[in-house]
Amino acid sequence: MRNVMPSVGNWYKELQGGGIFEVVAVDEVSQTIETQHVDGEISEFDLDNWHELQLLEVEEPEDWRNAYELSYEDSLDPDAAIHPEEWTSPVSYIETDIINGVLDDI
Repeated sequence: MRNVMPSVGNWYKELQGGGIFEVVAVDEVSQTIETQHVDGEISEFDLDNWHELQLLEVEEPEDWRNAYELSYEDSLDPDAAIHPEEWTSPVSYIETDIINGVLDDI
C-alpha cells in the first residue's frame, strides 16, 4: 500500500476500520495531523502513525454535515419579536386619555 500524504480538506477512508474522515490540520513543526470524522469526533495522528494507516482517498460524503444540522424547532428563536398575522384587533384602536403621563381632561 502506498503512503498517502495528508492534505488539508481531503477525505480519507481507513481500510482496516472503515472510518471516513477529513484532514483539518497538518502541523509540520510537531509532525501531527488532525482529522475530523463524519460524526464530528476530532483525532490526531503523528506522522509515523499516519504512514502506518492503510488509507484510501475518497470523495467528500454527501451528508457529512448531518452531525451539525439542527431541526426546524431548534432554529426558532424564543426571543424573536411576535408578528401577528392580523393587526385588526379592536383593542389596538382604543385611545387612552393619558398621553405622555399627562391626563387629558379637556
